[in-house]
Amino acid sequence: MSAQLAAYTTSTGEAFQFWVLGSVAVIGALACVFMKKAVHSALCLAGTMIVLAVFYLANGAYFLGIVQIVVYTGAIMMLFLFVVMLVGVTAADSLKETIKGQRWLALLCGLGFGILLFAGIGNASLTESNGLAQANANGNVEGLAALIFTKYVFAFEITGALLITAAVGAMVLTHRERTERAKTQRELSEQRVREGKHVPPLPAPGVYARHNAVDIAGLLPDGTTSDLTVSKTLRERGQIRDVSAEALNDLKALEQRAEDRLERAAVEPPNLKRTEEASK
Repeated sequence: MSAQLAAYTTSTGEAFQFWVLGSVAVIGALACVFMKKAVHSALCLAGTMIVLAVFYLANGAYFLGIVQIVVYTGAIMMLFLFVVMLVGVTAADSLKETIKGQRWLALLCGLGFGILLFAGIGNASLTESNGLAQANANGNVEGLAALIFTKYVFAFEITGALLITAAVGAMVLTHRERTERAKTQRELSEQRVREGKHVPPLPAPGVYARHNAVDIAGLLPDGTTSDLTVSKTLRERGQIRDVSAEALNDLKALEQRAEDRLERAAVEPPNLKRTEEASK
């Protein structure tokens, strides 16, 4: 009787953990939907997955918690980020629907997911819980494997098929058919000469700027920045760190020290001559 009561009771620490981490998970899920940038949405989704992993670990599902972090948060989320970078999702992309009725289909899928979620919660609330001791009698990994490959094998195979389909779809989206022959290096150099563009190789980032980072523009001899030393993408994003003011100040200080030294050098010879005449 005490074991059954322990399965249905919640301690203060568990309740505090649930409400705090649950709020973080809900906020991350909402941010994943409403964020404008795809990269920010993916990072919010990664945070939600980490919170779910903590829930698994707190409930004794150690294998699921580790898999949630290593596989989903580590591997699949990195796959999402790579796909976003390769496809190049930007705010300038067209918002016109290419598949008719996809909003109604998404609404129907969301409604079905909500029904399954409430059904699962109702089933867990009405039925009696076996408890962690009985579920992990032979070990958490063995108990989980028995459920996956017996009772839930069909759902497991469908999930694997969806992941494979997502990987194939990512490769299809990133593939670009070449419509013309790629130019050789000689042809590209001849084209630059004919167009009067920058013929030699571009200068490296951070030249004369005391830094060699890609987001720091190189400095010309007069201390001004050179746009050729940074990527065009970074310039359009406004992600260039400016060190020209610091360099100009250092240059002015160096020129001032040089002038002071030249003035002292110009003044010293007459004094030396006077001392030599006095000695004679």
